[in-house]
Parts: sequence; C-alpha cells; structure tokens
Amino acid sequence: MRTTLDIADDVLQAAKERAQREKKTVGAMISDLARRALTSPPEAHSVKEPEAVYGLRPFAPRGGIVTNELIDKLREEDAY
Repeated sequence: MRTTLDIADDVLQAAKERAQREKKTVGAMISDLARRALTSPPEAHSVKEPEAVYGLRPFAPRGGIVTNELIDKLREEDAY
C-alpha cells in the first residue's frame, strides 16, 4: 500500500542503512520495524530511568504499575 509519511531525516537514514545491511527495501524495513513496535508488549521496550529535575533524583522504577485501583486499595487498608 502506498502512503505518504513525514519521517525525520535521521530516522530515514538509519532505516536506509539497516535495509541495505539486511538486503531489504526501505519500505519493507520500515514496515517490519513498525510491526515489531506495534505488536510487542510494552514491557519489551527498555525503560529509561527518569532524569533528575532541580537536583532531585527520582526513584528507579520497581516494575509495578500504579493504578487508581491500587491506590484506592492501599488507602482502604490504611484506614483500618
């Protein structure tokens, strides 16, 4: 399928280089990369440590996701 996309110059150059190394067309390479990114679970992506703001260093992530439900549950437990 043909379509028009705005792709940053550095991203296009990296895709061209990778396509050449893997003997693929640039379109096929970009499709493969997009497919992998869109079908992989979020945990598969690396998580950067948050940057310090105003000299305060944030805690490193511990692997759990904090949801509103979890916060409500902890509040209820703390109330007793």
